Amino acid sequence: MDSEALVAEYVLLGLRFDRLVQGFVDSFTGDPALRRQVQNETSPDPARLAADARRLLAALPESGLAEPRRRFLAAQLTALECSGRKLAGEQVPFPAEVEAYFQVTPVLGDQDEYREAHRLLGELLPGRGSLPARLAAVRSRDAVPADRLKVCVQALSSALRDRVRRRFGLPVQEVVEYQIVTDKPWSGFNHYVGDYRSRVAVNADVGHRAANLPHLVAHESYPGHHTEHCRKEAGLAIRDAQAEHTIFLVNTPQCLMAEGLADLGLQAVVGPGWGPWAAEIFADLGIRMEGELSERLELAMGRLLTVRQDALLMLHADGADEAEVSAYLQRWLLMSDERARHLVRFMRDPLWRAYTTTYVEGYRLLRRWLENRPAGTSSADRYRRLLDEPLVPSAVRAELAARV
Repeated sequence: MDSEALVAEYVLLGLRFDRLVQGFVDSFTGDPALRRQVQNETSPDPARLAADARRLLAALPESGLAEPRRRFLAAQLTALECSGRKLAGEQVPFPAEVEAYFQVTPVLGDQDEYREAHRLLGELLPGRGSLPARLAAVRSRDAVPADRLKVCVQALSSALRDRVRRRFGLPVQEVVEYQIVTDKPWSGFNHYVGDYRSRVAVNADVGHRAANLPHLVAHESYPGHHTEHCRKEAGLAIRDAQAEHTIFLVNTPQCLMAEGLADLGLQAVVGPGWGPWAAEIFADLGIRMEGELSERLELAMGRLLTVRQDALLMLHADGADEAEVSAYLQRWLLMSDERARHLVRFMRDPLWRAYTTTYVEGYRLLRRWLENRPAGTSSADRYRRLLDEPLVPSAVRAELAARV
């Protein structure tokens, strides 16, 4: 099988998964004729899709594709093969499912680390009483009213966009349209529609705060998902004619890289001092934010990153019930019962059940990779590689290992 035929079959395979699970294709900017072809086919058989993924995997070594493209496609096809087997009814142990999807092994966090985080939070938080009550009191002080949410998001977006344009560059015609929505299992969602345009939905139900909005906008737009889509469309898809980058598929290594990149976005374009920086923007809008305290609290909360993955493993690997998982989240993440149940709802969603790992392991892996950069390589140059190159988790780990 020649290289272009193999790539075209990969794209068709991804589109066929979307026939079985709506939302499996996160974005598609390729030839519309391929989507029409799939829509006119009979409903696909998931076992056949798994077999097609194995056939394409076997054909990769002799495809003539350059090594970075083979590596990317091998990772993606391995994930699709597992999805096909799962959809066909095969029972796959949850850790093996996550490994096939994302090229990482989910592991439990260290509760001693969580206790240390709680100790640090206790030193930072004013007042007396329980830690959850003191944290909730501080967080209530910078709540963003629902009717001000969109204007706050747009102000942050404009400020971040200016920084991204200077540091990384963006197509002149790119644009993000923001929508405020409700009744969704996530807090924010980027839908990239192609031609350097995104629609970003922000879920008002989760109760946004001035301290969390900078991360959300950086994650979804600048320099996160929207920026990555724009630069890969302009570079890999159009300039280099690599059609495999015209489709973005859920539950693949592509997702872990994208979520890690996006979660590091605010650090990449603002860095230390982001709290006071954001507080100035909110002050102009009449919204109070304690910038320095917010930044210090987030640093302490970062020690609790793996709590969500613990909860995921409890739910899907250990068979814990939802009440037990919710209680665990409330205990260690100090969140409300309502927020914990919202998070468990996301973990229960059939499409998103394994996805929490992308935020945990993606952030941890890419943070180490960004910090352990070669001498003479700037942090901006390192981050630009994430925006522009078809990297996969195994390649990132190999680069880290080579520096030991």
